[in-house]
Amino acid sequence: MDGKHMQIGEVAARTELSLRTIRHYEETGLVAPSARSQGGFRLYTETDVARLMVIRRMKPLGFTLDQMRELLDATDRLDGDERLDDAEREELLARVRAYQHAAAEQVEKLRVQLARAEDFEATLRARSDDAAP
Repeated sequence: MDGKHMQIGEVAARTELSLRTIRHYEETGLVAPSARSQGGFRLYTETDVARLMVIRRMKPLGFTLDQMRELLDATDRLDGDERLDDAEREELLARVRAYQHAAAEQVEKLRVQLARAEDFEATLRARSDDAAP
C-alpha cells in the first residue's frame, strides 16, 4: 500500500517539522517508523507522513499530545481492517466529529485574532505613511 520508504530527513523536509520534533512524536508514541534500513536508520512511509501532517495541523490549534493520540487512534480504527460493530463505529465517528467541532471553534478564534492583527498593522502603516516626507 505505502510503497516507497523515506529516511527522517526527507520526512522532515516534506512535513516542515524538525528532526527533533519528529523524534519527540516517536518517543510519545504518536508516530512510529514503519521500518528500519539495514544500517538501522528509521524508515517512514506515506502513511507515517500523513500522521505527522495531522499532528502538525492540530498543534497550532492548541490540541494536546493526548488529544492527538486519541484522534489518531479513532481514525486508525475507522480506517483499519478490524471489523467494527455499528455502536463502536458510531462512537468513533462521534469522537472525530467532536474534534472537527473543536477545530472549527479554534479556526474562528484565529480568524478574529488575524483580523485584529491586520487592523493593527494597517494602523501602523497609515501612521508611517503619514510621517513620510
